[in-house]
Amino acid sequence: MLSQARAEGLLSTEHFTVDGTLIEALASVKSLRRKDSADGPPPGADGSGMRDWKGERRSNATHESSTDPEARLMRKGNGQPAKLSYGAHVLMDNRHGLCAALALTEATLAEHRAADRLLAQARRRRWRIKTVGADKGYCVREFIAGCRRRGIAPHVARIEGRRTPGLDARTTRHTGYAVSQRKRKRVEEIFGWLKTYGGLRKTRFVGRVRVELHALLAATAYNLLRMAKLAPKVIR
Repeated sequence: MLSQARAEGLLSTEHFTVDGTLIEALASVKSLRRKDSADGPPPGADGSGMRDWKGERRSNATHESSTDPEARLMRKGNGQPAKLSYGAHVLMDNRHGLCAALALTEATLAEHRAADRLLAQARRRRWRIKTVGADKGYCVREFIAGCRRRGIAPHVARIEGRRTPGLDARTTRHTGYAVSQRKRKRVEEIFGWLKTYGGLRKTRFVGRVRVELHALLAATAYNLLRMAKLAPKVIR
């Protein structure tokens, strides 16, 4: 499908955006059990049979879900509840907003490391990426250095007061940087469609492999609809 998009001039291999989101797993925190014990906490005294977690700290290091052991506790931000989730990461073509690559990982994997995998995958396809846009979550030395090693200009949103070698005025002063920062926000359209119409707000499957397959099928459907809108002659 991506080859068809390239043949029709709908997929650029030069300018991209990376971003990640959380997909809620088909498991709740009620399914958490200690890794060193087959039993959970004792039932509460209300007669409902619900476990009493009061006073017990739960973390990915000490607990896992009996429903989906591959899911990990993660929160979207400060003040948000932690949920069993997976991480979904997308490489988007800036020119037409197509999902050029998608990876599903453990929710605890840092976004910039997942993005590094996507860029390595693109390199194996012999894509000559010139720029990659990203939000402040990718403003870390490891990711910036990795982009520079690949000959990619990191059009990453800067964090005020943080000195990040490889990301300074020599990069941000160019018009292309401002264009990338504007274009990168379109990646939310992909995530929004995948969660709303693709059924990925909360997955219906258990296990990373099955969830990843679901995400890839949904991303393919998104691209087909996008291609049909951009060039109706592509889809007959």
